[in-house]
Amino acid sequence: MGTQTTLRIVEDTFTDLGLAWVRSANRSVTVTLPGTRKLTTACTFDVDRHMVTVHAFVARRPEEHHDAVHRWLLERNLKLALVGFAIDRHGDIHLHGRIPTAAITPELVDTVAGIVAETADDSFNTILELGFASSIEAEWRWRLDRGESTRNLAAFTHLRPDD
Repeated sequence: MGTQTTLRIVEDTFTDLGLAWVRSANRSVTVTLPGTRKLTTACTFDVDRHMVTVHAFVARRPEEHHDAVHRWLLERNLKLALVGFAIDRHGDIHLHGRIPTAAITPELVDTVAGIVAETADDSFNTILELGFASSIEAEWRWRLDRGESTRNLAAFTHLRPDD
């Protein structure tokens, strides 16, 4: 299967799924995947002759408890298929996978996009809690002191400082 055919399969699949996508480079398609905790995840499918590389940013480098975050990510990798968590040279957290181009079908593209969306969304609050707890607590204090909305902190009520 050629690169252009594979790109067409990827693009047509995202169109059929009603997902927003853009050809971000000559051989790359970036799709916006919806979520509930992580509201959106941009996921890129880079197509070359032999391999399709799937890549999605999940979260910035944790501010604290790096070992706990990395351990949790590695343990989570044991439960994942087709993609896994990876850390880039800056310490940012991504999902990454490689699939032979010959294996690409609309069903597989749908499956991989679903795994990326679900994994990024399901893991987001845990990553934030493990790696950014101090910042979340500080945000709670700042918003409470100023009477600001705390609606988007609802998932972290257990980190709310005592009055």
